[in-house]
Amino acid sequence: MAVERTLSIIKPDAVEQNNVGNILAMIQAAGLKILGLRMLHLTRRQAEGFYEVHKARPFFGELVEFMTRGPVVVSALEGEDAVARYRKLMGATSPADAEKGTIRKLYGSDVGENACHGSDSVENGAIEVAYFFPEYLLK
Repeated sequence: MAVERTLSIIKPDAVEQNNVGNILAMIQAAGLKILGLRMLHLTRRQAEGFYEVHKARPFFGELVEFMTRGPVVVSALEGEDAVARYRKLMGATSPADAEKGTIRKLYGSDVGENACHGSDSVENGAIEVAYFFPEYLLK
């Protein structure tokens, strides 16, 4: 297994419900190292830029509205097989389909407000980490 980097976003719903500490504890308990961490309130421009890949999809506007409604916590994670390990920890996109004990099962309410985001590939992990943490740009 290779050491990888992935991005985690604790979304506004989980921040509003005071679940940041619980989620960060789960990340660390899973053996993922937190390289960088910050809380910020995404601007419309930041949210649209980050989710640009979804721009043509019908849910894009709703996603941008949700992601800008309150603070988020972004973190750059690193570890062996980090992308797959974090995706397993997050659980299925819909909390109703997520396995017991996953972040989304514990803290998500529906497919739109599902508590967290994680990179879906090693390549996207590098791009997404660099979006918020340019100091961790892989060379």
